[in-house]
Amino acid sequence: MTHSYDYLVIGSGIAGMSFALKVARRHGVRVALVCKTTLEEANTALAQGGVASVTNLEVDDFDKHIHDTMVAGDWLSDPAAVSRVVKGAPDQIKELIAWGVNFDKTADGSFDLHREGGHSEFRILHHADNTGFEIQRGLIKAVRSCPQIDVFEHHFAIEIITQHHLGKRVTRHTPDISCYGAYVLDLDSGNVDTFRAKITVMATGGVGAVYQTTTNPLVATGDGIAMVYRAKGTVSDMEFIQFHPTALFHPGDRPSYLITEAMRGYGAVLRNKRGEEFMHKYDPRLSLAPRDIVARAIDSEMKLHGDEHVYLDVTHKDPEETRRHFPNIYAKCLSLGIDITKDYIPVAPAAHYLCGGIKVDGDGQSSIRHLYAVGECSCTGLHGGNRLASNSLIEAVVYADAAAKHAAAEIDHISLRDDIPQWNDEGTRHPEEMVLITQSIREVGQIMATYVGIVRSNLRLDRAWNRLDILYEETEKLFKCSKASREICELRNIINVGYLIMRQAKERRESRGLHYTVDYPPVRHGDN
Repeated sequence: MTHSYDYLVIGSGIAGMSFALKVARRHGVRVALVCKTTLEEANTALAQGGVASVTNLEVDDFDKHIHDTMVAGDWLSDPAAVSRVVKGAPDQIKELIAWGVNFDKTADGSFDLHREGGHSEFRILHHADNTGFEIQRGLIKAVRSCPQIDVFEHHFAIEIITQHHLGKRVTRHTPDISCYGAYVLDLDSGNVDTFRAKITVMATGGVGAVYQTTTNPLVATGDGIAMVYRAKGTVSDMEFIQFHPTALFHPGDRPSYLITEAMRGYGAVLRNKRGEEFMHKYDPRLSLAPRDIVARAIDSEMKLHGDEHVYLDVTHKDPEETRRHFPNIYAKCLSLGIDITKDYIPVAPAAHYLCGGIKVDGDGQSSIRHLYAVGECSCTGLHGGNRLASNSLIEAVVYADAAAKHAAAEIDHISLRDDIPQWNDEGTRHPEEMVLITQSIREVGQIMATYVGIVRSNLRLDRAWNRLDILYEETEKLFKCSKASREICELRNIINVGYLIMRQAKERRESRGLHYTVDYPPVRHGDN
């Protein structure tokens, strides 16, 4: 089956949905929103902490937020991107509120602002401890009530369509690679449909599921990044994987439950299994140091003592206030027999956020014509070597806004291609042994966790290269003779993404930001 749309949006988090809502304002426009599960299952919904924006002008200003972002990014952030997001944030907050998103307020009606690691001021807008869920709720309601947006749930994008599918040889040096839509697997019917589109938008989120332990939903397999890479698009900064320092340690949970950074901003203290505070050994900012420093400190303490986790201690705070600020965390921990007002919370780092991705310009355009990327799958330059806490949700809406404006100005000059062939699965069959795929997925997670984790070395990266190479060859052979399925496509994608992380880590011959290697001792940059 062939579908024809003005816009094809792949992914249903805050970036994809806000883009769709913005372009759908124009009369007569048709938007397809494709997601491989349901609208509700996205990284956005799991974001607990909040949204960073300068709102209290009595104590805060743009320059402070810009400086905090540059420091956190180890001075690798693009100053233009940082300025664009920080200065564009207040207007996008207003738009989120207009779409029905509620942020907590104080008794006098002003925003109840939190402070998180790396921020010099209280500037985090939130909704209790489930801000992402609240944003997702508001956007889903707006999307479902918009007649110009067709939602395709349980649809999995396999490949974007370029000149390659029209018989032209495409390489990384081809100057005019263009996107004409995507081949999308209908998971209910098993058929691969052709989605023709004037403009295609990648909003597929992060890559956490490439790792064995992650806070991301298991749909976060880097699909958009892998598709763009295979289409010969530019992908950058993949070595910068942020590990959240405080994921709830509960063996068997995948994904891991996130203990928000806001809890450390609230006053929680990190302790080792002997009950000793330890952050003073690693950074003068103690538990409010940036995430990469805290994650490495925890990793070091765990390795030093042979422990599987450390503790987060909030027992010294007022119990009623703790329950009010963190109702969901309180309930989750209590369900496991942990009363956070009396007991320490067991935590360990987990893969959390990708600072790199599909390289885009200030308008969200990728290196492939008519293809935009927004949200976590994109590399805007905002994060540099490390993401400042709560900058991701605001980046998603600021760049979705920029991309929507640019795409709307371009769309009348773009025509649908009518010569796109149907997906060819002649000679393929269903894999006889699904266990081969599931085992390979587990192997990728183990390789990435062991060799391409918080602390790296040339030796570890070489081992990852050799092992991923074997899995790549096996998987490509299996893919060519198999009917398209979510499982084989996700395996293919996580291998592609794992390779990109490992290769770009090998290329960065320094310890910088989130990329820490024992072979290159860290050097101070800027005034961080």
